Amino acid sequence: MEPSVGLNASDFLVIAGYLAAVTLFGLRFRRRQTSLKGYFLADNRISWWAISLSIVAAETSTLTIISVPGLVYEQDFRFLQLVFGYIVGRVIVALVLIPQYFRGDLITAYQLIDRRFGSRLHTLSAGLFLVTRAAAEGVRVFAVAIVVRIALGGILSDMSDLGRDVSAIAIVTALTLLYTFEGGMAAVIWTDVVQLAVYLAGALTAVFVLSHSVPGGWPAIGSIAAQAGKFRVFDFSLNLHTTYTFWSGVIGGAFLTTASHGTDQLIVQRLLAARSERHAKLAIVSSGFAILFQFGLFILVAAILAAAMSNLSAALNSLSSTVVVDFYARYSRQATEQRRLRVSRVATAAWAVLLFALALLARHGGKVLEMGLSIASVAYGSLLGVFLLGVLSSRASETGAITGMIAGLALNVYLWQFTRVPFTWYVVFGSVTTFLIGYVASLMTPYPHRVDGPQP
Repeated sequence: MEPSVGLNASDFLVIAGYLAAVTLFGLRFRRRQTSLKGYFLADNRISWWAISLSIVAAETSTLTIISVPGLVYEQDFRFLQLVFGYIVGRVIVALVLIPQYFRGDLITAYQLIDRRFGSRLHTLSAGLFLVTRAAAEGVRVFAVAIVVRIALGGILSDMSDLGRDVSAIAIVTALTLLYTFEGGMAAVIWTDVVQLAVYLAGALTAVFVLSHSVPGGWPAIGSIAAQAGKFRVFDFSLNLHTTYTFWSGVIGGAFLTTASHGTDQLIVQRLLAARSERHAKLAIVSSGFAILFQFGLFILVAAILAAAMSNLSAALNSLSSTVVVDFYARYSRQATEQRRLRVSRVATAAWAVLLFALALLARHGGKVLEMGLSIASVAYGSLLGVFLLGVLSSRASETGAITGMIAGLALNVYLWQFTRVPFTWYVVFGSVTTFLIGYVASLMTPYPHRVDGPQP
């Protein structure tokens, strides 16, 4: 049973006003689109600082906001060790992968794989992204129901648990789909910026309220937390089964972020929308320091709704772009730009329906934060290994890369399902395995020369 507490009439007005305002704001960008590049990359007109804030909003879900405080409350600040690795990973993306993306007229990350290796690996890597991103996003979308069904407890009190979940997910999904469907990437990025401001303002407000609600204020809070060991940040132990250590944070976090921000269309699409390679680098690196700041601030209902909508809009647009560019456009080369745009909008709507269904399936999945990160990390290892093979090795072949990718994915599935190794190590082990086996397999297979191999 849900708690009897809920929102009063003023609270409902604030939330309803917010949802209406952000949806109408997103619809401002529904100007007539004439090409896939305009719909998915906003014609490269977005400023680097807006892309930076959009990256932060896109990777910050309701799952993060409601789960990170719970982890810190249950344990301490050791989760922040992962964020240090996030910054390192962004620097690697800026130095190694972004120059490769700006060597051609790309719309998705997986077109780089096609240019370097060929169509078979292109299809495999894009398909892997679609499957794992959809599964992980279903978990994230469900996370909003945990909060909204409690907030709307008074209205939904006569419904079953399933009914409350369906109603909560449907509200956010429908409104987010509306502006994403119409406005494309321009709407996604600028509503991200607005919603980032909303949930950071909510977090700062919570800090202010807490400081005036607890007797003795922040000095008393700090003293009690210090005595309980809650301010512990670093753990230098070498235990592979401990989720948050300095080594899993810096090394694992760096590999995880290199994969998520360098091979995942959810983030790469934003980088490709930048005005230039230099602007893309500024956006990715600056977003790392913004993440470090915001991780200490998450709370409030309106802030959670903002995070849910920004993350969902990013997922819908990236999944749609991968379907259209990496599959439909490749096999329907005679289709006009207008038809491709119609297919893009249909794909966006279809993904909204599918994510809605996956969110309901995630109701029985356990801890939402680590479940979502685990699903994504299983695929990220093999994806990152393939991208690094293409960028760092001129000898790697498509057959060898596919062999390595399958090996890395199989290893991570095994680690996930049959061992106690935490998700923080999946990308490290998966990418290293993919790279090494892919390289060795390439040496054992005939190597067709490709003009678009890695450049010195």
